[in-house]
Amino acid sequence: MFVTQLCTTLNILIMSKISKFVEATNNGKIFSATFEKKDGTIRTINCRRNVSKGVKGVGYSFDPMSKGLLSVYDMQSKGFRFINLETLVEAKVNGEIFKFLL
Repeated sequence: MFVTQLCTTLNILIMSKISKFVEATNNGKIFSATFEKKDGTIRTINCRRNVSKGVKGVGYSFDPMSKGLLSVYDMQSKGFRFINLETLVEAKVNGEIFKFLL
């Protein structure tokens, strides 16, 4: 019982941090994020959100946020990428560091 309550509390805290992170990155400024890729490697990306250059206006055929994905523009490889919010380890936005995994 205690373990279940603890896990629920931790999940609520992490989701609250993720919400604050997503809101803080909505201004289009560059930020960095560290996350675990599908192959298990850790990646740090310098990116920004709300980039309209190169967008054809068609949009995605699905809602990325409903699948726990954050659409970003990778500043180094100059392309659009997704960050899986469930594997997000750390992010730095406007000098503030968000840590997600314990």
